[in-house]
Amino acid sequence: MRKLLTLLLLSGLGVTTQAQEKNSFEVGLHVGYNAATVTTSTQTNSDFRSGFNVTAVGDYFFSDRWSIKAKIGYDQKGWDNGYLTNLDNGQSFVTNYEINYLTIPVMANWHFGKKRNWYLNFGPYFGILLDAKESKFSTDLKDFVHNRDIGFDLGIGVKLPITSKVKVLLEADGQSGITDLFKQNQGYRIRTGRSSLNAGFLFSL
Repeated sequence: MRKLLTLLLLSGLGVTTQAQEKNSFEVGLHVGYNAATVTTSTQTNSDFRSGFNVTAVGDYFFSDRWSIKAKIGYDQKGWDNGYLTNLDNGQSFVTNYEINYLTIPVMANWHFGKKRNWYLNFGPYFGILLDAKESKFSTDLKDFVHNRDIGFDLGIGVKLPITSKVKVLLEADGQSGITDLFKQNQGYRIRTGRSSLNAGFLFSL
């Protein structure tokens, strides 16, 4: 009986290790809370927009430590308590800016820890504008916003095995844009930024 249990344990460990060996692949899905804002060269907007993301993940392993991760997801960005100015009379109104993207990061993923369950990923992302509006008058702003958002993505997380093929994912992730948000911006360049806390599932193929 003891030999049988030992054999089963070794078999299970072999399957778990195989999931992160060279040429292995994981796919998954996570959802998360977003805290989005914008920055200029001189300041950060202090009023964050609360939103969410829904993201599909694919992770290809070159070794037990390194992989390349690609994501594609719906990402809510923008900021709250900004200003909208009527250029005809100079009157300003407080409003929230709601700017949503299809975001595609491609990142190097370094796995660490005794069982390689922890990871740190970093790399560029490309965002495709889906919609943009302000909340005060529900004005559509797509004509004033660039249809792409390019920047850098950095995240850290842990994967908790629940079976040999399924893991729970917990992740903290941040994005910082490098391109100007608006097409005709006559002041400082305005860049997007957001932090997120994510949870989801990964499946080994």
